[in-house]
Amino acid sequence: MNETVLDALQYYGAATATIAALIVSLNLGRRITGWAFILFVTSSVALIAWGFLSEDSEGIGLQNIALLGINMVGVWRYLFSKHKPRD
Repeated sequence: MNETVLDALQYYGAATATIAALIVSLNLGRRITGWAFILFVTSSVALIAWGFLSEDSEGIGLQNIALLGINMVGVWRYLFSKHKPRD
C-alpha cells in the first residue's frame, strides 16, 4: 500500500479522534456531541483501514473495530434516540 495513503489514514484517524474527544469533553449539548461521535466513527474507520493495511498494526485495527461499535452507539444515542441521556 502507498505510504502516503497509510500516513493520511493514520494522521486523519488520530486528529479526528482528538477533536471529537475535545468536543465531547466540552459538553456543548446533545446535537454537537452526536456530531462528535460521527467524527469518532470516521476516525475508527480510518484507523481500522490503517491497522490492517500497515505492517504490524493489526492491534490498532482490532481496537478500532470495538471503538467503532461504541461510537455507533454514541451516534444513535445522541442523534437518533428520543430518550434524554442521564446526567
